[in-house]
Amino acid sequence: MPNKDPLGVKPLPQLLASFAVPSILAMLVSSLYNIVDQIFIGQGVGYLGNAATNVAYPLTTICMSIALLIGIGSAAGFNLNLGAGKADLARRVVAAAVTMMVVLGLLYMVLVELFLPQLLRLFGATDSVMPYALQYTRITAVGMPLLILTNAISNLARADGSPRYSMACMLLGAILNTILDPVFIFVCHWGVAGAAWATVIGQAASAAMAVAYLPRFHNIHLQRSDFRPQPALWRRIASLGLSNSMNQLAITFVQIVLNNSLTYYGAQTIYGSEIPLATSGIVIKINAILLAIIVGISQGTQPIISFNYGAGKYDRVRGIYLLAVKLALAISAVGFAAFQLFPKQIVSLFGTGDHLYFEFAVKFMRTYLFMVVVNCVQLLSSNFFAAIGKPIRGLLLALTRQVFFLVPLLLILPLFWGLDGLLFATPVADFIAFVTSALTMRAELRRLRTTPTPQTA
Repeated sequence: MPNKDPLGVKPLPQLLASFAVPSILAMLVSSLYNIVDQIFIGQGVGYLGNAATNVAYPLTTICMSIALLIGIGSAAGFNLNLGAGKADLARRVVAAAVTMMVVLGLLYMVLVELFLPQLLRLFGATDSVMPYALQYTRITAVGMPLLILTNAISNLARADGSPRYSMACMLLGAILNTILDPVFIFVCHWGVAGAAWATVIGQAASAAMAVAYLPRFHNIHLQRSDFRPQPALWRRIASLGLSNSMNQLAITFVQIVLNNSLTYYGAQTIYGSEIPLATSGIVIKINAILLAIIVGISQGTQPIISFNYGAGKYDRVRGIYLLAVKLALAISAVGFAAFQLFPKQIVSLFGTGDHLYFEFAVKFMRTYLFMVVVNCVQLLSSNFFAAIGKPIRGLLLALTRQVFFLVPLLLILPLFWGLDGLLFATPVADFIAFVTSALTMRAELRRLRTTPTPQTA
């Protein structure tokens, strides 16, 4: 019976720990792919190599948006159906998701390889950076279908009650990547190509482990006939994962605007074009560590929210959201302190540079991440609506910070304050998005408090 499922009866703090901790570790490990590459490339190639990984990074975030579209959407559909006692439909959702992963992953890889120079130029690559970026991304594009498989199936494994397996999939690839990076860069002298091959090999190992979970689901047993194309289920999966996917795409769009603006306005200052481009990539990936923890908390709450909402246990739905927000705010406060107090020490991990390089990097980190304490509220809130089957509202919240507020500010403020305007645009947008999300969630939590619990047989 659905009401006997641990998701519906275990204490919320215990559930959050069991689901969020492995999810946090998995997301941290995932972010390490790019962080480790950035560190070793910075030490072995220099800041032009770091700039190359920065302009290539939007391709990875687009890839992750596809993984979130399928992974979060199918996991939400899976848990909502299990909570409502519809195990057969939950099984079909999983099978449909797997076919989506394969089709969209291969299609994305082909498109990237065909239009790579044009894409990198769009993402802000300068003439000096382009050779490194092409060499790096030609290789990493091969691993993008594998990245989609790993992340999407990991979400399903977590939704099935196996958060530790989900974590292990990501951990395997990160360990291989970390071992192979210095070997390929410093021993084999392959430069950025070595970092790229280390990443792909790690992704292949993670994907193999993720696929091995498919016959091991606890709550369902997949059948071969389930894997035929099912457009209706594809649409449902996409609708539930849309807010998370669009949030990731919005981050990509913002980074494209930011990269091009930094090269344009940076060229008008003593820093030039390459220093702002390289340092922004480092700061964004450092923030990705904190973001990985918040996303891990958010993903850890998804099975709990979806199952209990499907079962009509609205007190538990409210409780787990509020608990997650408190935890995320506390962790974000620690991140804020580190970013404000130790910016130069953190940037130094990613290689050396001259006085101007570190001067701008410190200024960028302190300003760009000034409102990082409250960013978690918008992310947790948009994911909350996706988890309860209200993807449109989740989508609108997901787009508030990136598209509705940040992009206009990135275009307007530099007209008055130049390069400084780019830096101040982000904390202003962060604050407005926080207020919008907090007001929206207050209304939704009040609605849940007054909604009667359905009678169960």
